Amino acid sequence: MSVWSLKVEQEEEKNKALTEALQTLATEHYELKQSLSRSRRSSTSVLTEDDFCDAVSESESELSVSDFLSVASYSWEEDEGRDAPLQNSLHQPSAHKGAAGMSGEGNDGNKAAQHNGVKHRTFLPAPMYSRNDVSVWSILKKCIGMELSKIAMPVIFNEPLSFLQRITEYMEHTYLIHQANAATDSIERMKCVAAFAVSAVASQWERTGKPFNPLLGETYELIREDLGFRWVSEQVSHHPPISAFHAEGLREDFVFHGSIYPKLKFWGKSIEAEPKGTITLELPKYNESYTWTNPTCCVHNIIVGQLWIEQYGNVEVINHKTGERCNMTFKPCGLFGKELHKVEGYIQDKSKKKLCAIYGKWTECLYTVDPANFDAHKKTDKKTAEEKKSNKEPQSNVDEESEEKPPPDAETVQVIPGSELIWKIAPRPENSAKFYAFSTFAMQLNELDKSMKGVLPPTDSRLRPDIRAMENGEIDLASTEKKRLEEKQRTARKNRSKSTEEWKIRWFQQGSNPHNKAQDWLCTKGYWDRNYTHLPDIY
Repeated sequence: MSVWSLKVEQEEEKNKALTEALQTLATEHYELKQSLSRSRRSSTSVLTEDDFCDAVSESESELSVSDFLSVASYSWEEDEGRDAPLQNSLHQPSAHKGAAGMSGEGNDGNKAAQHNGVKHRTFLPAPMYSRNDVSVWSILKKCIGMELSKIAMPVIFNEPLSFLQRITEYMEHTYLIHQANAATDSIERMKCVAAFAVSAVASQWERTGKPFNPLLGETYELIREDLGFRWVSEQVSHHPPISAFHAEGLREDFVFHGSIYPKLKFWGKSIEAEPKGTITLELPKYNESYTWTNPTCCVHNIIVGQLWIEQYGNVEVINHKTGERCNMTFKPCGLFGKELHKVEGYIQDKSKKKLCAIYGKWTECLYTVDPANFDAHKKTDKKTAEEKKSNKEPQSNVDEESEEKPPPDAETVQVIPGSELIWKIAPRPENSAKFYAFSTFAMQLNELDKSMKGVLPPTDSRLRPDIRAMENGEIDLASTEKKRLEEKQRTARKNRSKSTEEWKIRWFQQGSNPHNKAQDWLCTKGYWDRNYTHLPDIY
């Protein structure tokens, strides 16, 4: 026993030394970059954006560890219930009416939200708690040597929504689908669908709360007659975590479905989430189907410094009937942050001829323009940038710093003459900062009217006591209820393993996507029959 005790002590000492060394290294690295940045500013009489983008916006400086939780990862622990990071991908405010007549049907500001005689709330019962007193390092240093997916975070880093509710925020932009249905030309429809795909990831900007991990078998439904859709989602798998969803137009004018299960990578100072799962939109009026996947999300500075988010990678929206494609590139930040948030690409016919160029930023707006005009603009822009670069004095080669910091927040999309606006982000309501940076649409997702209680299945996210407690500002109760639900889920899993009982997925079944043959989860169509007597007691 003495030998083992000695080995344990030695391992504890090694762990302590590693912890202290890592903290010191991260802090010194951060301070060194800050010092270098200050020296650069003091040695430059006039420092413009073209020279170096070092400042950050107020909203960017307030990003917290929960950004990398909610945006960059979506994973459960081996112990079923404990909160592990999960990816968020799907929310963003509705669009304004633009130059091309693109108009959003969502709510804006603090105006009373009333649709079809139903008045929806425009604020939550209680404001969010401050996360400033919780140290990221105090959490991470206890987890050295653990798998990233096993890092449990305090409930204070959550937002009062389940991930199933969060992905429902795709539907805030249903008006883009309706506009696609109204367009008689397939290229015009592709523009609307591409805008729908881009607008969906804009939610990840400034959204600092981590959604609650759905329990296995948890469901969520939403019916919005004003927006013309109904939605149902279910947590169909726990290892790996998979959320499946299915939405349909109330006039049977579209079907929108998919599943989400991101692949997580840890790069030391950043976390990268590669999205897995196919997103499908079907327009029966034209017998058309579109498929795509979301871009990769990366969150930087997870140990020390200011957290910030970028999206990058290629997104290809395919019209499987016509063969037309919209290939869009979400640009990585790049040197000096010049490319941060940029999206650009082309709509092509089946022979890959460029029919239309598409450009903008996933945090701001999206335009289309003639491809010849776009290419000419890019060539001119590149030549101007090279001329500016050649007229500057050489700078020290510290490229990493520029990649570690986002540039100042500003409306920076340069509109090319002849462009058509197809989507523009709407500002969140004035009280949004008090309520987890929610849009008005997001604030309505967890509403629980008395009339709903006799209709909703007992597995609906609105009935989760931990989420409800957090929404009401009862943090201690939320934490207690969260732990109780997690333990209940673990116990249920152990009991199933002992009895050879298999978990029954209720509303979805695994199969191949009918359009691209990829593995998918398809709705079984029985949910709206309202027969919920066979559902498990998960809360």
